[in-house]
Formats: sequence, structure tokens, C-alpha cells
Amino acid sequence: MNDVNQIYEKLGKELSIGNKMAVPKVKKIVLNMGLKDAIKDEKLLAEAVVQLGQVAGQKPVVTKAKVAIAGFKLRKGDPIGAMVTLRGKRMYDFLTKLVSVVLPRVRDFRGVSLTSFDGNGNYTLGFSEVSVFPEIDMSAVGRNNGIEVTIVTSAKKNEEAKILLERLGMPFRKVRN
Repeated sequence: MNDVNQIYEKLGKELSIGNKMAVPKVKKIVLNMGLKDAIKDEKLLAEAVVQLGQVAGQKPVVTKAKVAIAGFKLRKGDPIGAMVTLRGKRMYDFLTKLVSVVLPRVRDFRGVSLTSFDGNGNYTLGFSEVSVFPEIDMSAVGRNNGIEVTIVTSAKKNEEAKILLERLGMPFRKVRN
């Protein structure tokens, strides 16, 4: 945690921000699993909740459909996914694990995309398989679900958020000229 405070101090000087409260920081990390087939098979949702709990280190919340969509045979209130919000020490521990362990395990990894910012300083990263996380036992996995990781920052612009995430160790893809 001390290292993070030093990173924030250096970032404030680099961006010439006098007020330390205005320096961009990571607010939270949200892990999300959407399961379209959970409507037909409740075991899938239970398995996803276990997997997400193992990855995050805390109990996930089951998400439910907000609207009914007849074409997908989806009713309002049907369970269709799971999510976890990480803050504080768990958030920084997860970010360290993501950068130093998980991303290097991705096949043919050449850096994360620069286009995954949302315009407000938040970054979303998707994995097609949850098996890249070391906590997941491959022999116990029935179906390999995808997982989405959203890093929410207090940055107002994508450029500030990019610099912040670079300082925290996020390996962005090099742009070729």
C-alpha cells in the first residue's frame, strides 16, 4: 500500500496536479460474468459463482435481468450472471495479481489494448476463459466461462487513466508507426 501512495505522489508531480486529492486513483475493480445459458441450466450459475469467488477472494452477487426480452426467452428478474466489486487492499492485491501473474499466462500476449477505455477514465478488460487465473483448478471446471474486469478510476480523461495504469504496471500494447 505504501508503494501505491508513492506512485500516486509521483503521478501528481508528473501531471502537475498541486492538490493530492485531485490525483487520479483507482477507485474499485469490478469482476463480471454474464451467462446467457444460466436461464436453462442453474448449475452453470452456481459454478460461475464459485469460480468468481475463487478469483476475487470474496463472495459474488448474482445479477438478475432488468428487462424481459421475449426473443431470448428472458424474463425480468431471471438470474443471468454474477459480479464482485473489489476495493481497498483486495483491489490492489487483485491488480498486482492481474498484471504479474494472469496477463503473462494469456496465450500470445503482446499487451492490453489501448482502445478499451470508456471515455471517462475507466478501463475494461475481457478474458474468454477464466482458466487464466491461477486459483481455478482446470480439472474441476465443467465449462470455461468468460470474465470481464473493469478498473474504475477517478481520472476524468483516458490519457490520465492510461498513465495511472501504466505506473501501476499495466502492460499496454506498443503502437507501431
